[in-house]
Amino acid sequence: MQPRSTTTKATAGLGLSMATALVVGNMIGSGVFLLPASLGSYGPVSLVAFGLTAVGAILLALVFARLGRTYPETGGPYAYSRRAFGDFVGFQQAWGYWIAAWVGNAAIATAFVSYLGEYWSTVRHNNVVAALTAVGAVWVCTAINVAGVRQGGITQVITTVVKFFPLLAMAIIGLFYVKSGNFGPFNASHDSIYGAVTAAAALTLWSFIGLESATVPAEDVRDPERTIPWSTIVGTVVTAAVYMLGTFVVFGVLGSAKAAKSGAPFSDAAKIMWGSVGGHIITICALAATFGALNGWILLQGQIPFAAARDGVFPKPFERKTESGSPWVGLVVSSVFITGLVFMYFNASLLSKFNFMILLATLTTLVPYAFSAAAELMLFITDRDAFSMPRFTKDAIIASLAFAYSLWTIAGSGYQVVFRGFMLLMGGIPVYLYMKWRSAQQPKVEVPVVPAVPTVEAAAVRIPVGVGR
Repeated sequence: MQPRSTTTKATAGLGLSMATALVVGNMIGSGVFLLPASLGSYGPVSLVAFGLTAVGAILLALVFARLGRTYPETGGPYAYSRRAFGDFVGFQQAWGYWIAAWVGNAAIATAFVSYLGEYWSTVRHNNVVAALTAVGAVWVCTAINVAGVRQGGITQVITTVVKFFPLLAMAIIGLFYVKSGNFGPFNASHDSIYGAVTAAAALTLWSFIGLESATVPAEDVRDPERTIPWSTIVGTVVTAAVYMLGTFVVFGVLGSAKAAKSGAPFSDAAKIMWGSVGGHIITICALAATFGALNGWILLQGQIPFAAARDGVFPKPFERKTESGSPWVGLVVSSVFITGLVFMYFNASLLSKFNFMILLATLTTLVPYAFSAAAELMLFITDRDAFSMPRFTKDAIIASLAFAYSLWTIAGSGYQVVFRGFMLLMGGIPVYLYMKWRSAQQPKVEVPVVPAVPTVEAAAVRIPVGVGR
């Protein structure tokens, strides 16, 4: 199966800076700014979970870097799973990843509203206004991405710059304001250390989801064999460092118990360090971060169903694009689902709503992650010519560890989330059966085989790169 390309390297929309911004921007979003509140009930033991998650995320980043370099196809985890295991597994991963994208976007929009409450208190006390605001942000980002992939990429670069450097400054300078007495008991939960670390790890992975972002719009990436690996690895390593330092600072300045009750933990910590001005700067940074992550993930929520529809395993309307190349049907349908999900849980508190959504989105993302790691191992066996044999042992060990890490984190999501996620994944089977039934109804056209006549002119013909399968 040859990688398909809808654009040439000269005209592709995303270069190295935009692809890296997509990775960093999709990772540094709602997770790092609201997650200290979710982890506060576990105490400093959650920092151990963060460290383990960082290692697991880097392992997964190396898997996606290798696969992205070898198979620069739109679809990311879906494309690799389908190539390795066939249509049905590919469909299941596209279905799960698509669910994760729009459920996660509902969580990001919720976090955006939570930080907006620093300036507009109504959204924290009026659930209807909060839901309408979150939905409004979703549809603004949808409109940006319907305008085109490059427009979404430019927005991503701007928001990444705005949010990254203030966050980096807080993570480094904030170390001088840390007080050891603020950390409290190492394990503040009522569980064992192993249980607390496992449960916290499922929450911390939310902050790293998006490490594969550069692989999803691969055919819209310039020089994908170089750009995808570099943007994936650099983006993941830099983000992991900022995450761990930032969370450590929040716990050390604010205290894990206070962080658990905060609607804007980074802003509250900044107020203690630098007064109200510092709080305002971090709040603006958080708003840019969540809006940028929402924009980046909405870009991806259209790419996955588009790639699957093009391969005949998703309904054909998802294959439609605008003149600028944006898969508008997937974007719009996904945002409709986000709207429904936000209003379905509009009566819950912002933090409880956020926690439920990130666990569900994390679970439905972990399954494609696990299959992507397994796909690399399978492709080592079935497509050896595509890989470097001298690096086989190292790559196989990395893929195996990434697969094991994914399974461990799935287990830490909790029985209720695993059950609901499993039911959502199984809900895609009727769609797959319908697509197969539709395919079977199509009349089969027999194309006569014309023997090729070897000529000098025929020998000079070359098939353009990326055309066909």
